[in-house]
Amino acid sequence: MHPLYYLSLILLAGLFLARIVNVFKLPNVTGYILAGMLIGPSFLGIIPREVVSSFNIISEAALGFIAYSIGGELSIKHLRRMGSSILVITLAESLGAVLVVIAAMALIFKQPLPFSFMIGSIAAATAPAATIMVIRQYNAKGPLVDTLFPVVALDDAVAIMVFGIAVGISQSLPMASTGVIAMIMLTGRLILEIFIALGLGLCVGLFLSVISRYLRGHDTLLSFAIACIFLTVGVASYFNVSSLLACLALGAAVTNLVYRSDRVLSVIDRFTPPIFVSFFAISGADLQISVLRQVGLLAIGYVIFRMIGKVLGAYLGAKWTNAPAVVQKYLGLALAPQAGVAIGLSLVAEKALPGIGIVLRNIILGSTVIYELIGPVVAKQALMMAGEISSDRQ
Repeated sequence: MHPLYYLSLILLAGLFLARIVNVFKLPNVTGYILAGMLIGPSFLGIIPREVVSSFNIISEAALGFIAYSIGGELSIKHLRRMGSSILVITLAESLGAVLVVIAAMALIFKQPLPFSFMIGSIAAATAPAATIMVIRQYNAKGPLVDTLFPVVALDDAVAIMVFGIAVGISQSLPMASTGVIAMIMLTGRLILEIFIALGLGLCVGLFLSVISRYLRGHDTLLSFAIACIFLTVGVASYFNVSSLLACLALGAAVTNLVYRSDRVLSVIDRFTPPIFVSFFAISGADLQISVLRQVGLLAIGYVIFRMIGKVLGAYLGAKWTNAPAVVQKYLGLALAPQAGVAIGLSLVAEKALPGIGIVLRNIILGSTVIYELIGPVVAKQALMMAGEISSDRQ
């Protein structure tokens, strides 16, 4: 059958399952992933394995849009208003999860260092949509909510930057035995690749910023913004640098250089919904149950130790900045969900390290379903314990 036939099935199944899981107060992304799993080769087999592999370009486009949107949150003016305490807390909870998962995978589960670094870097990412949904549903208010919003805005940006560094380290580790000179050269190459990716994104962002001032009409602006994102992804891939970092820098350049940047950033929201539905459903279809069964213990360990790292890191960061007690105690729990960015990073990891990437991606996909199922419940409980949900709305 034609690829568009299968793509239509993926979209229809994703939309249908999203409506089903909404009945149980679960995020749409859970329905998209479950839909892909159901019609994918591991279950009903409606979508063949080779067809799933042929949709890689959709996943690459989705990752570009995700990173662009995250970069759009990095307004310098906004960061200044938030203050240094938010930056400290964000770095602490992100790096706390990274370090705890790396240590657990290397020391407890005896995994190779490249694998440990890669999965540890993905642990930094969160999925704020589920938590924000709970906040709005119960009209939660208080210091925990006030801290939570800016932290989740920065969290995924930190995750993408840490992941970019982890990819370089993981690819360099097998070469460590070649000597100090070789390691210095590899480190220099890593730093150069990061600067090239960031420079590429900034250059395209400057180009988009200048041209967007002269574009009239949403359709023209939408087409031009999409072209710039695709250009960034394509050039980054050609030079073998991180397209995620490049698109992150692209979004950051737009939000800081364009007058009324919300016009340029939000215009792609008209285009991305079917891309994201397809992306998550395709990710679910790509889940290999046989591999997931083999790494079940690793997946459980990842879920547990990531949460330990988030809670511990958030506590230490909030303690260091003298944040309110409820923030110290419950912020880490509210950061439990994990979905879009983590799945995207696992896809990049699969390409960067083919030998271990498929195992890593299955762990992330399996843990994402778990997190999206329990995340809203944990977030609600954290807000209740913090006293930021009124008793009449519980």
